Amino acid sequence: MKKKIAVVLSGCGFLDGSEITEAISCLIALTEAGVETICFAPNQEFKVTAHHGQTKSDETRNVLTESARISRGKIQDLRELREKDFDAVVFPGGFGAALNLSNWAKEGANTKVNPDVTRVITEFHKAAKPIGAACIAPTLVAKVLGTEGVNLTIGDDLATAKEIEKTGAQHVKCAVTDYVSDRDHKVLTTPAYMYGEASPFEVFTGVRKMIRELVEMA
Repeated sequence: MKKKIAVVLSGCGFLDGSEITEAISCLIALTEAGVETICFAPNQEFKVTAHHGQTKSDETRNVLTESARISRGKIQDLRELREKDFDAVVFPGGFGAALNLSNWAKEGANTKVNPDVTRVITEFHKAAKPIGAACIAPTLVAKVLGTEGVNLTIGDDLATAKEIEKTGAQHVKCAVTDYVSDRDHKVLTTPAYMYGEASPFEVFTGVRKMIRELVEMA
């Protein structure tokens, strides 16, 4: 039987949702490995950031509806995601992870994580199933599992790394084309566009390496 891996999205667009290159890199690498993927996102509203000009907008959209743009319409409400149905879970980055899946963007280490995100991370961890996260999404794992001393990376951003370590998690410096594997906790992370000047291929390289080990672990 094919392995099944869940991918949790946070919208569509790096400023207020999932970073598209990261999300697609995850999906390409997963399907390259021959696994079945199903995408999920929370059914909640969010304030839009206009990506052309990078300005705030008064427009409100839905995270689930926007995430469906990346998954070609095939997506489920995050409330329906259950650990027993999957072998691993992956969280692509993008600022939506720090705005829609948590409020890390405003609160840092004091963030409140979406209850379903907390539940999913906790369930997969207790079942010893791998958790992958890219870019800023490792902050979700840090907040939920930090007290267990999990090792993870967001690259070399010192300010974010310091906030991560306030959760109890251990930050490991990492290049964009590489990843960090905490085999004891089955957590895999890669910096992706935390390196803002990275090329799409560099982001894909790091994501692909992470996904390959995640699939092996699953």
